[in-house]
Amino acid sequence: MLLRRIFHIQNQAICQQCRRYVSSPILRVEQRRTSQQLPPTPARTRFAPSPTGYLHLGSLRTALFNYLLSKATGGQFLLRIEDTDKRRTIADAEERLYRDLRWAGLDWDEGPDIGGSYGPYKQSERTSLYEEHAKKLLQSGHAYRCFCSVEKLSELARRRSNLGLPSDYDRTCEGLPSELSDERARAGKAFVVRLRVPAVPPEYVDLVYGLVGKPNHNRKAQNLGEALYEDPILLKSDGLPTYHLANVVDDHHMKITHVVRAAAFGWEPPEYAHVGLLQDSSHQKFSKRKGDLSIRRFEEQGIFPEALLNYVALYGWSHTKTNDVMSLSELIETFDLKFTKGNTVVEPHKLVYLQKKYAAKYAYENSSQFESLVDRVLGEIQQEFKAPSWHLDSVYSNHLVDNDLRNRLTDVLRGTAKNYTNPKDFFTNYKYFFYDQPPQELHSGDVPEGTRTTLMGLWPQLRTVNATFRDVPLEAWTDDSLKEKASTLVDLISSNLKETSSKEIYKIIQMYLRYAVARGSSGPPMHTTMAILGRDTCLRRLDELANLLDNDT
Repeated sequence: MLLRRIFHIQNQAICQQCRRYVSSPILRVEQRRTSQQLPPTPARTRFAPSPTGYLHLGSLRTALFNYLLSKATGGQFLLRIEDTDKRRTIADAEERLYRDLRWAGLDWDEGPDIGGSYGPYKQSERTSLYEEHAKKLLQSGHAYRCFCSVEKLSELARRRSNLGLPSDYDRTCEGLPSELSDERARAGKAFVVRLRVPAVPPEYVDLVYGLVGKPNHNRKAQNLGEALYEDPILLKSDGLPTYHLANVVDDHHMKITHVVRAAAFGWEPPEYAHVGLLQDSSHQKFSKRKGDLSIRRFEEQGIFPEALLNYVALYGWSHTKTNDVMSLSELIETFDLKFTKGNTVVEPHKLVYLQKKYAAKYAYENSSQFESLVDRVLGEIQQEFKAPSWHLDSVYSNHLVDNDLRNRLTDVLRGTAKNYTNPKDFFTNYKYFFYDQPPQELHSGDVPEGTRTTLMGLWPQLRTVNATFRDVPLEAWTDDSLKEKASTLVDLISSNLKETSSKEIYKIIQMYLRYAVARGSSGPPMHTTMAILGRDTCLRRLDELANLLDNDT
């Protein structure tokens, strides 16, 4: 049967045999028949995770690339659950997988929870199909039963390891007559079904690496008189399939083909692409068993789903746009098969950059995402205010609540969105917006000595700052008006200090305002900060710093 050719993006789930061909230093590439163009017909792609761990950056990228390929060609994206490893299955992994994918913005056209024309979509519900195809492989001679005990295989692996060789099989059972093999199976002797890998496996074309062939035989093993045969297990002794069999069978029956061993059934080999692994700064691959890399952890940290998808898309794929910031719809529009060779080290600062870009975008568009951002940060601030220290420390006891808090937060987020990273950092950096410090709570130690010395040097002139802003009426206490008033102060003080430049005077005035109003913390421009905080709060804080400096004179 000829299948419609489709492309399948494969990430870290490359089988051991394929990885040898793709990454081997003696890779044989006769011609570079790579393609960066999308297929001319709709692609049916799939993401097939195992519930033995949680979704992480690497697996999210695999899902995303498959999703982009299907949507960019008008095809379908399928979700299939590989749940045949019962021993390592985590109870809540499957449900979390559904939730994490949807949180990230990836929906599927067919899958276990929504059905489809080619189900069931969980491998545990398809075991009779795998048994049927394993039997066909046995009958055709492409596979054989292996009755070797666990103890024998463990001893073989130990001996090979001591010799510095791969723990491949030695084909002890490969030559058993079919009658004897059948008799042992009928007698109930435990066995697995192994694939009989040909001496020269068929070549295949990889869209990234070109025509890939078989590496040379292991000369060290030959010199040591050791026979090495890959012969992976297809069907385990409990009757459940391994990755090598289930993926090929499922991909075929779901109209999605997979390169590993597809030729054994006489199915037309597919076109596909292997992309490199995602690695951390120590060049270790990401694993779903590392909890700090799970997608749920990014969600808990307040990372935007769009920013995270954008982030993983940039690793292993090259685009021609001048801007790395791309929404999911823009990724679909831009996507092609221009993948990069080799593994990629993930850079955390890139995610911080994208997080800031999306926050600024949401604030500028006043979108529903911005309202969600306000809600998320509001929840974080309210949780902080519930902490005992906020009730026991007089400095923070008079904080904003309810609508006053939300309105203030909305204004602050608009003014600081371009620097937004996550809710916790936001509150740490800008908490001075959300409480009124009681009078006389500012102490000399709150202002660094160098800053205090600078301010004291111009203190006779800086005394006019408070009076100037006190002259601004409540109805004129706006961003533009306060900015203009600060410029007026520069001109006024400059006229009395000919030896100091206007630029230097401006810097000192801004320093004075920031330590008075924001307690020296970073934030929006001072005129914006003062407009958000309001006239009463700003004048009170200005007076507190003035009193402090007066006491120092």
